Amino acid sequence: GMVGDLYERNIGKIFGEILRDAETIVKKGVLVYPSTRPLDKALEYSSNPYIPGISGSRAGVIELLRDADLASDKGRYKALYELSEEEMKKLITAIALRSRGGNQENLVGNLFLVKFFNKLEDARELSALINACSRMDYSEVALGFCLGNKIFRKEAEKIYINYRQSLVSALKYISETNKLEGKNYMIINARDKIKDTIIGTVASMISHSPLYEEGLVIVALAYNKDKIKVSARLAGRKGRNLRELLHRVVVPIGGEVGGHPNAAGCLISKEKEEEFIGELRKVLDLEVVKV
Repeated sequence: GMVGDLYERNIGKIFGEILRDAETIVKKGVLVYPSTRPLDKALEYSSNPYIPGISGSRAGVIELLRDADLASDKGRYKALYELSEEEMKKLITAIALRSRGGNQENLVGNLFLVKFFNKLEDARELSALINACSRMDYSEVALGFCLGNKIFRKEAEKIYINYRQSLVSALKYISETNKLEGKNYMIINARDKIKDTIIGTVASMISHSPLYEEGLVIVALAYNKDKIKVSARLAGRKGRNLRELLHRVVVPIGGEVGGHPNAAGCLISKEKEEEFIGELRKVLDLEVVKV
């Protein structure tokens, strides 16, 4: 829960006591999960953080590891948590060089390893697996998994694999498609190419990518029958108030707005698609002028 709610960066007294009671192993490293999986696989299927040219690209991963001087042993790479301090530094440097000028804040942090089902597991992976089951409407599977049921674990892993494949495919599509870009903003109109149920998650992943500078406004759109789901995210922690921004755009054309200053969304009629994008760009450009 601590990892899932992003509290792991500031471990207070209570969380510290929980970690000691749980006999959790904490190690500093690249926040690619699961840290227990061979490094090449973990990087290839990494979606949060999304690493341009690496996530979803086997060739990109092999090139990265070669540049970082991290060789395999008879075809098998070490797991992330097995890397020495020197090897971890090499990996961090290699990734940073591929995302120069971007936001590095979410790239390095604490790796948490806990004993679950009688083996070491990455807490971030466990949290993501539970979240995937819930998002795919399999809450009962998530509960059974948390209770240690092996049958539910297998079901949860199948659901999670499908969920991650959908996310990686969506991120790859976004990296290759045309985007509407302006001064400190990027609009991605996925239409029916990405499911509306994951567009918010995808937007969040992009906002955490080291490719983008802090303060960049990311707005992603996906069709939902006769509606369009819009998700807005802020790269980093400082920038414009996204809830207020969307409210200014949506009120004149009609729609529902919700969210927070750095993560907001709205639902609009599909027939308002072009009007919404036009008004959104006007407001974004106006905000830049005011700044």
